[in-house]
Amino acid sequence: MAHVVADEHQDSRTSKEKGIIEKSSESCEYVEELPGTGGGDFDDSIEETKPSWAVWLITFTVAMGGFLFGYDTGVISAVLVTIGNDLGHELDSKEQELVTSLTSGGALIGALIAGLPADRFGRKLGIYIGCVLFLIGSVIQASSFSLVQMAIGRFVVGLGVGSAAMIVPLYIGELAPAKYRGRMIAFDNLSVTFGQLVSYALGAALTDVNNGWRWMVAIGGVPPIILACLLPMCPESPRQLISHGKTEEARKAIAKVYSNATQDQLKSKMDRLTWSLEIESQVAGKSLWWQFKQLHCVGSNLRALTVACAVMAISQLGGFNTLMYYSATLFSLVGFNRPTVVAIVVGATNFVFSFVNLFLVDKLGRRIILLVTVLGMAITLVIAAVAFHYIPISKDLTLEASSVNWAGILVLVTIIFYVAFFSSGVATIAWIGTELLPLEVRALGTMINTVTCWSSNVLIASTFLSMMKSMTPSGAFAFYACICFSGWLFVLFLFPEVKGLPLEDIRVVFEGGFNVKLSKKMQKELKMKAAEKDSSHQQSKV
Repeated sequence: MAHVVADEHQDSRTSKEKGIIEKSSESCEYVEELPGTGGGDFDDSIEETKPSWAVWLITFTVAMGGFLFGYDTGVISAVLVTIGNDLGHELDSKEQELVTSLTSGGALIGALIAGLPADRFGRKLGIYIGCVLFLIGSVIQASSFSLVQMAIGRFVVGLGVGSAAMIVPLYIGELAPAKYRGRMIAFDNLSVTFGQLVSYALGAALTDVNNGWRWMVAIGGVPPIILACLLPMCPESPRQLISHGKTEEARKAIAKVYSNATQDQLKSKMDRLTWSLEIESQVAGKSLWWQFKQLHCVGSNLRALTVACAVMAISQLGGFNTLMYYSATLFSLVGFNRPTVVAIVVGATNFVFSFVNLFLVDKLGRRIILLVTVLGMAITLVIAAVAFHYIPISKDLTLEASSVNWAGILVLVTIIFYVAFFSSGVATIAWIGTELLPLEVRALGTMINTVTCWSSNVLIASTFLSMMKSMTPSGAFAFYACICFSGWLFVLFLFPEVKGLPLEDIRVVFEGGFNVKLSKKMQKELKMKAAEKDSSHQQSKV
């Protein structure tokens, strides 16, 4: 797909063609183009060809990392209500928050471990590391007889979750054709929701089984073994192969993705990736501090990072993780007799509505989906907050009734709608945020985005039950509603649409501002160009 640049950015294009190394207003260098590369002259028509089945199979395989992410974070919901005194005593609310949040804390560190060597050693290494950590963590948890051992197991699993959450979307984003990039990354999120659904289903099935919670966590050790066995059949990212001088392997990987492309198109794609990596080589010898400054001193980089991290924060602070971690506890609180069974409804809704995003994200675009769904999340949380006011719950979170009343049913219904809005919108788009980050800082930016995810996650997981006690359930859910509404305002004014643009072109959107209007103009030009191509193709057939 050829570069699409609005008129007001022609001066920027001219400077690119001259290979100027620009400076930001803070005198912080960054590389826009190499001398003589002619960055705007590449033939991107390869992006219009139909992708091979191989790239979809590769996506399905590595998305198993997403399944592990979902399963190991979702299984704690059933564990908390079935573990009883198997760790030596009944867990109080603080200990439940500790066990739950340690996975998020481990994920935060895991993202750092996987992110720092991502460019030097390749994307697949991080996935392998995640598989090992998932397996070890599952074994430690299943054999736990003390709070300390269980906490260690949850932390180790968290390391694997962070590794997978950071590397898998990055790997898919670099391998996927631009036209299908959103859908392929969305499939990773679909796998996360499927993992959560399976964990809820097994939790319900094993609730009344002796030591059933041990089986729940032990089963989580099987998928990483399968993934580790299948991963050798997946190629490394072509960008990584070229950067390590493995051009022939890179050419084969590209040909596997674009099986219907001509030799000239494959050569042009190789040339574009080589050009992009030559840009990245300008920062290869720089310190981590220098790269960190590129994200925060260069205006276009900082704006891209701000948008990516803001959407990620909305997804984590908006309340969904309280349902993922504490759904069974919550439904028990409002009066349901079999909360683990009711929790399956949350998992099933999350999984089903992930398909909505999968099919629409590259058709409707990221912006319109966020505008609809984030506002929907805010409205449903307000309704849930009002409903909680009519449920007799004591200050120590004990239900003062023998059964569920109309308000409890309304809470369940609003939560179902809330989850539907969440999973069809921000749940996936938060992870597609890697596409916004410029080439030379993408790995570091992705790491920061993932750190934003898990630091926010730790905050939610470690405070939810305490907030319910101190602010009442109504106050806690109203607080999450305010966060969602603030996020909707951010999207409305500061989130530009970038669907269909090659990764190397997205930088243009953030030059000089957030450029929401410019992004709309670029999308119109893309549609016009696609229509012209279709018309020419039809005429050639005639």
